[in-house]
Amino acid sequence: MNRTLQIMATTFFVVTSLSGKAQTARDKMLARANELSLKTPYKGPPGDALSHHTSGYAKIMCSAVFITGLKPDFAAENVGYFTSPYEERAKVGKPVVDYNRKSVSITLPNGLTRTAIYTGDQGCVTLPEGRTSLSYKPVKVPRNLPDAAKTPWPMGDVLPTGPMPAEIDMAKVTQAINAAFEPAEAQTAAFVVTYKGRIIAERYGEGITKDTPLESWSMGKSLSATVLGILMNKGVYTLEQPAPIPQWQGKGDPRAKIRIMDIMHMSSGLYCRAPQDPDYDPALGYPDHLYLYTDAGNSFDYAANLPQQWLPNTVGRYRNSDPVLTNYLNRLGIEKIGEVYHTFPQRALFDRIGVRTMVMETDPSGNFLTQGYEFASGRDWARLGNLYLQDGVWNGERLLAPGFTKFVSTLAEPWVADGRPIYGGLFWINGDGARPIPKEAYMMLGAGGQSVTIIPSHELVVVRLGHYKGAQAGGKALNNAYALLMEAVPATKK
Repeated sequence: MNRTLQIMATTFFVVTSLSGKAQTARDKMLARANELSLKTPYKGPPGDALSHHTSGYAKIMCSAVFITGLKPDFAAENVGYFTSPYEERAKVGKPVVDYNRKSVSITLPNGLTRTAIYTGDQGCVTLPEGRTSLSYKPVKVPRNLPDAAKTPWPMGDVLPTGPMPAEIDMAKVTQAINAAFEPAEAQTAAFVVTYKGRIIAERYGEGITKDTPLESWSMGKSLSATVLGILMNKGVYTLEQPAPIPQWQGKGDPRAKIRIMDIMHMSSGLYCRAPQDPDYDPALGYPDHLYLYTDAGNSFDYAANLPQQWLPNTVGRYRNSDPVLTNYLNRLGIEKIGEVYHTFPQRALFDRIGVRTMVMETDPSGNFLTQGYEFASGRDWARLGNLYLQDGVWNGERLLAPGFTKFVSTLAEPWVADGRPIYGGLFWINGDGARPIPKEAYMMLGAGGQSVTIIPSHELVVVRLGHYKGAQAGGKALNNAYALLMEAVPATKK
């Protein structure tokens, strides 16, 4: 396993060098998975791995330049190793940025060129091999919000001028801000903390502002869940129902028994190899988990046609098949009620809570890839976190289905059975106490150290975004900041 995949695996709680106790737990988990296995033959993604990596590289560079506004050389060195590992970048040509066409092209040693294009409101998409256009027409997304500079927070950016709540130790808060950015190797780009909805801490890295959309990676899985929560509130779906995926409706298809809640728990049982798998073997080839970002063409169709490795609700595994299928359900549900798929999230969610910077990227077929391809500012992620802190209600209006925030923040049984009390419903949970915050805290987490942490007992939302290369140092910095915030802000609820 190369250095980048080691970092990726460690980020998601899988390690390559384990203590005796951890090794025993891992062996037990793998033995359980083997016992429950359906013995399904594995067939990996088609195509060339280096081409897939380069597809990811072109997309990452395109988004970094045309969405975040980073310099190409900085982006190539520091941003988004997840679908384009650092070592793989050295095997291909230097990215060519065309500022007129708003595209990035990278040539492989065999002469093949992978090109990502900026589409506007659907962000950047890599063209399939041999194609010069996408399979859909990008859509302009209206943002129906008042002038942020003249509107009070949280619907706008005008912050209150009165004194901070007396119960907060602001000196400790200041220490927490500083800790989040130390050392410089952490590459923290944005740090925002709210208490009872009010911003009490905020700082940005060099060249980053409160309006800069930053790489967010798998925090988008929680965003995908949020859109589904809105559809549930509209009566389109329930958690308990079998997922109405069209490809599963054939006679005798066992996948028809997979419930929506199983998908959200990352326990559908579909065979989708991922670098985060505890038994991941790179010798088996390019993983499906990454292919769903880089070259699936139609990611929904690819995920829906994966076979079962386990029965649903038995084994928990962090795999992109499940959030991709969540997005598939979102598309089916949005179109079922006669709404426009690409504009629905802005109209039904972001316009309601003041989010202006969110960019949700797609595959070449126009399907949202918000299992990890989305960009937003620190403040906008704080707004989304506060929607959960407020139990899915905003300004008196219920946006998420009753009980939905409880569901996503409750440990999933298959993960607990595996000895990993860390996952809920497309949200991570601090159930193992690995972070210096309450075990009930739940999080949107993304590769590279991206996070939105909801701490109900302290009425806090903590946002930390950073450049991917700083992930390991950034994680330590965030833990230091957490510890200081726990000292600075008293618990208000049990």
